[in-house]
Amino acid sequence: MRYADGGGLTPAGRQRRETVRMQAADLFEQQIKPSEVARRLRVSVKSAYLWQQLWRDGGVQALTSRGPNGSRCRLSPYCLEKLAGFLEEGPAAHGWVEDQVWTASRVATLIGRKFHVSYSVSGATRLMHRLGFSPQVPARRVAERDEQAVTVWREATWAEVKESGRPAGATSASRTKPGSPAGRPGDGPGAGVG
Repeated sequence: MRYADGGGLTPAGRQRRETVRMQAADLFEQQIKPSEVARRLRVSVKSAYLWQQLWRDGGVQALTSRGPNGSRCRLSPYCLEKLAGFLEEGPAAHGWVEDQVWTASRVATLIGRKFHVSYSVSGATRLMHRLGFSPQVPARRVAERDEQAVTVWREATWAEVKESGRPAGATSASRTKPGSPAGRPGDGPGAGVG
């Protein structure tokens, strides 16, 4: 399944975050406390304290963006483009005919087959997100499931089980107060007020 933003931060998003950190540096120079910086800039107090420590240790330069985070991708831009094309073709085009879902495990296998590069399942998940896809989980049924036995059970046994139980009027939402019959004096609104 594909989604719009492709996951992760865009260069514009990284720039916006850096701008906020620079504003924090200006406030730290004015000796404003991290809790107040967090309130003014609408960030977490934890982030403000972290930024203050970075600012103390390395100045404003320590708060500049270091670019995209994460490890370097082991596939070239050309291979990433090819992989996106393979994912668009669907699993059946690559040998998975039982269902039409791209699991992270299948994508890791596909990368190994096509590009001779080994990816873990979690690495394949991150790569899928980077390309704008999300891994899917196939619906599974027990291989030994007997549909006829399930139908017989629903029609015979479930009807019996469903009928047994407490009558509807004798239940209570309270764990400590048992249900009471309707209409008993003293149980209505304002009971016990005197």
